[in-house]
Amino acid sequence: MDSERARALRDLLGGSDWVQRTREFAVTLRRSTTPGGLLLVGTPDEEPWHLAAHLDDESRLAGRPELSPTLVRWSPPLDAPPHLSVTMARLEAARKDETVFVVAPDAAPEQLLERVADARRVGATILSIDDGDDDLGSLVHDRIVVPRESSELVVARSMPTSLDIDTVQHLVSIAAGESATRAGMRDKLARFLERVSGPAPHR
Repeated sequence: MDSERARALRDLLGGSDWVQRTREFAVTLRRSTTPGGLLLVGTPDEEPWHLAAHLDDESRLAGRPELSPTLVRWSPPLDAPPHLSVTMARLEAARKDETVFVVAPDAAPEQLLERVADARRVGATILSIDDGDDDLGSLVHDRIVVPRESSELVVARSMPTSLDIDTVQHLVSIAAGESATRAGMRDKLARFLERVSGPAPHR
């Protein structure tokens, strides 16, 4: 699913729990990391390529570099370009001001759980979109659980009839960009008002 179809689906979902939840999660994502500190990792069989690309797009459009992720890979090929050559060792170097964002359509392997646990111990924020893995759930600060068989939705004929993990990733990336844009507009308005009328009085 591309971004336009994801936006159309979100419009159809309106004020549903899915839309609200992805917006809440996106706020946590935006607030939990700093530029260069968003580490996005999947499982050995599923790398979150599309989410990485969409978050990077939203980061550029919203002017919020903290949304641009580093894609952490299990076994990058030797000839991969530098931005696609980041290995799992990067998680071992995670710091307290960084965020480890796990996308796990299947159960997270032990090696991933160990690295996530280590990152949490040093103070990194742990987020996930996953299928309800209890072991991973015990480590995360915030998560969206996408059951393998999501409840069906009544939507347009050209749209999918259920929310899968790929669609939820699209909704999160869109919401992250929107949250950043709104925050940026509030910041600009506050600075403008301060220039016009002076700083707000302390209470």
